[in-house]
Amino acid sequence: MTSAMPEGRITREDVAAAVGARHELGEDLEPAVVDAFVEKVERAIEERSKAAGREKWVRDDSGQRLALAIVSLGTGVPITAIAAEQGGVLGIVVAWAGIVGVNVANALKRD
Repeated sequence: MTSAMPEGRITREDVAAAVGARHELGEDLEPAVVDAFVEKVERAIEERSKAAGREKWVRDDSGQRLALAIVSLGTGVPITAIAAEQGGVLGIVVAWAGIVGVNVANALKRD
């Protein structure tokens, strides 16, 4: 699941590789595949956070972030159900990685 892209970015190819590995390796190794993908997502979030700098976290737009967090949780329930039905545990991980990514991107956006 290595990628030529910078560490701070998760690509469609990364997701496709994780899903492909899960299908190829089977359910017995699914936890290892999911763990590896989650680690990659966490590293990407860390890298993007470092690149954005700490001053972006100090802005006073907490109302907007709170609203996005509430909407994310509200939409996360049906998205989780659909992802679980279609992709199992890996589907849930990918769906929530996307939800977290949207919230992190919003928190790091530059004005």
